[in-house]
Amino acid sequence: MVLLSCKDIDIFSYFKQKTVFCLILLHVFVPAAMAQGLNARFLAYIEQFKEVAMEHCRTHGIPASITLAQGLLESNAGSSYLASRGNNHFGIKCGRKWTGKTIAHDDDAKGECFRVYDSPQESFKDHSNLLRFSDRYKFLFDYPKTAYKSWAFGLKAAGYATDPRYAQKVISMVETYNLMQYDVLPDVPKTPTQMETPRRVTVVRDNPKYSEE
Repeated sequence: MVLLSCKDIDIFSYFKQKTVFCLILLHVFVPAAMAQGLNARFLAYIEQFKEVAMEHCRTHGIPASITLAQGLLESNAGSSYLASRGNNHFGIKCGRKWTGKTIAHDDDAKGECFRVYDSPQESFKDHSNLLRFSDRYKFLFDYPKTAYKSWAFGLKAAGYATDPRYAQKVISMVETYNLMQYDVLPDVPKTPTQMETPRRVTVVRDNPKYSEE
């Protein structure tokens, strides 16, 4: 019989109360992950944040599968430097309008400014607001909420990431972990007039990751 410790698999580095969560979630997710060849740490992340992603799908109209896949990729399931030090799960940079706490991190350039949040939930909310209310991403809302492939390629086209295979990685994450099961038909609240009719925009290929102007 092989015994796995939290240290061995580094599954819960983003939990404040590591011991309690490790005992519970190791018992639940490690057997399932081993049986299916999936990453137990990724499964735990999905379980922790799926309800948040689904709620934002209802309120903002963003597929939960896309939110979860981006969170997994951008934060390495909550274990990245930005996520563990600044609760930044989506790699969102400061931008000129950000007045909150910040953290420096090397990304496209050395020592870039990134946003810091008081909780992961705030990071998820800011990510949803970014996509919903920024002109750069308006055209995404022309796509059905179940069209995760279109959303993935749209995010890449809009310049969310510089990785040339970003869309394929998002799609692979969605399909590997069956994240499309969390996509629900959203009840999107009425938005300002300029946001009600999304329009397609022309973007420059391989733009740097979005930083709010």
